[in-house]
Amino acid sequence: MTEITHRFVETNGIRMHIAEAGEGPLVLLCHGFPESWYSWRHQITAIADAGFHVVAPDQRGYGQTEAPQDIAAYTQLHLAGDMVGLVQALGEETAVIAGHDWGAPVAWNSALMRPDIFRAVIGLSVPYTPRGSIRPTDGMKMMAGENFFYILYFQEPGVAEAELEADVRRSQRMFLYSASGEPAAGTVFRQMPKDRKFLDWSVDPGEDWETFVTKADLDFYTAEFERAGFRGGLNWYRNVDRTWELMAPFHGAKIMQPALFIAGERDGVIANRQTVTDLPVHLPNLRKTVLLPGCGHWTQQERPAEVNAAMIEFLRGL
Repeated sequence: MTEITHRFVETNGIRMHIAEAGEGPLVLLCHGFPESWYSWRHQITAIADAGFHVVAPDQRGYGQTEAPQDIAAYTQLHLAGDMVGLVQALGEETAVIAGHDWGAPVAWNSALMRPDIFRAVIGLSVPYTPRGSIRPTDGMKMMAGENFFYILYFQEPGVAEAELEADVRRSQRMFLYSASGEPAAGTVFRQMPKDRKFLDWSVDPGEDWETFVTKADLDFYTAEFERAGFRGGLNWYRNVDRTWELMAPFHGAKIMQPALFIAGERDGVIANRQTVTDLPVHLPNLRKTVLLPGCGHWTQQERPAEVNAAMIEFLRGL
């Protein structure tokens, strides 16, 4: 098995920590919230052993990568710029980019804005949807009404940080369990008044819970967020409107590169299956959509073998 090594690079004005393995065509793996490079631990060596140079960064605001103080420094243009700079820092001209959760918009937008660099794209859990005509938080307020919605709750600086950082291990455990494919239908993410908190919306499986995430994995995530905090990752949510404004030139744009989409059938992100059905319209060169039975949101951690097989098949077919 290929060894994973770690180092730092300078990209887009920040110091970025990366995990990497293998040699060959470059593949970037972009994690989501609240995660780190470690969420790709099952993919890095598998894809490297298949003949690729795999790089999984701690993205802006996470882990050992710098976290700018300015909230406005976390738009999708900044995040895509980090990936462009990373490719250049690695001495490469092109890459395939993959992303899960918030990393998926980074991958989609990097491919959209720099097709000369990103020759193919893989999205996990979050399908590509072109920029819409409604300001995101306005749409969320109309959808939620008087009910709690987590992205709106995350908008006020300091509020979610205080809740999630009070007991980082418990917060991480509840994130991972509640959004996975394990809870019974209707037991998590229920409607509740908008004055409640995020963890009220989730379920704690208890300290003995250990399935697709081991206690050692939870130890790693806990240590990372106890050190770095949640502010950097939450600032991504605080830029949904700003990104929408800046992305006006790409309104309705399609991504033309070869694409792959993978998601869990029990992932709440794709509860509206129309977003998956519409993918071939927005991704004319979509090679395949893989929906994993019984799998929730943490796709590559819940179903590593299936995800590895789908990604390697796609990469080898380019």
